[in-house]
Amino acid sequence: MGQIRVLVVDDSLLMQRVLSDILQSDKQITVVGTARDGEEALIKVANLQPDVVTMDIEMPKMNGLTAVRRIMEKQPTPVVMISSLTQREALLTLKALEFGAVDYVPKPSGQISLNLESVREEMLSKVKAAARANLTSAKATAQVDVRRSGGMGDHIICIAASTGGPPAVTKVLTALPADTPPILIVQHMPKGITRLFAEGLNEHCKFTVKEAQEGDRVQERLALIAPGGFHMMVTKERKVHLTSDPPVNYVRPAADVLMFSAAERFGAKNIGVVLTGMGSDGAKGIKAIKQQGGFTIAQDKETSVVFGMPNMAYQTGCIDVVAALDQIPRQIVKACN
Repeated sequence: MGQIRVLVVDDSLLMQRVLSDILQSDKQITVVGTARDGEEALIKVANLQPDVVTMDIEMPKMNGLTAVRRIMEKQPTPVVMISSLTQREALLTLKALEFGAVDYVPKPSGQISLNLESVREEMLSKVKAAARANLTSAKATAQVDVRRSGGMGDHIICIAASTGGPPAVTKVLTALPADTPPILIVQHMPKGITRLFAEGLNEHCKFTVKEAQEGDRVQERLALIAPGGFHMMVTKERKVHLTSDPPVNYVRPAADVLMFSAAERFGAKNIGVVLTGMGSDGAKGIKAIKQQGGFTIAQDKETSVVFGMPNMAYQTGCIDVVAALDQIPRQIVKACN
């Protein structure tokens, strides 16, 4: 890929300059313009045709949420949200991801957030990943609920997702039947937002979804989402154990940590699923599950926003099925039966 052209949208001129300096510290990125609100962003997206837009949430005239929706309607362009992840902004960020934003970078705490330098590497990597994002994958297909045929068996389902993951996880979980086996999910998200993500899913799924807590029992009709900032494992007593051990694959929670523990505890009863995402998290975990006789699924390239994690899992040679996103719930139920 050649030069990545970025439009920076933020109502603070100071923040525009800070973000522009961080982005242009990488020789592969050029900031082609700035905008102070959503209305100006729409005009500049049309005129400048950037490869990526970084978008603030709270702005005058038109906020970032509305701007994302309009961009995706008029001129689909990869958007990375820049969010302080307060309670309100976390909710709006999740909604922006639902509308088609590719990813988000949490602003560090602080009144003016001049310490944004602390998230430099994350911002650069996510902007680069966004530039390669497959926005056609976001085009909605009809939701098909999966009905079970016979018992679901004594299985456990482990799901890994990152960039583009929230809508993908939502689509998979909302299609699964009420009597689904235990589901453990690692979606790369910061602290705070995983709880809101779980609460939103709980409203739309046929089973309970919650952010995992230490000691939660792994059981049927329950999906547990690893909390941001903690690795999640499952113990021999079928309970959740959370740790703040160092990041694995540069992330915490890491899917590999979850899948290693599930492979050890549940053996051939495991169903491992790797959805859209940047990086390689989940690949080693999938290999561990397969080595114990479990069943493994990866999302296909065509429906992945970023075909990083699924591809790395596939490259291990341990994936049983590569499937389009809307077929993954059916494959999970089939494996359980």
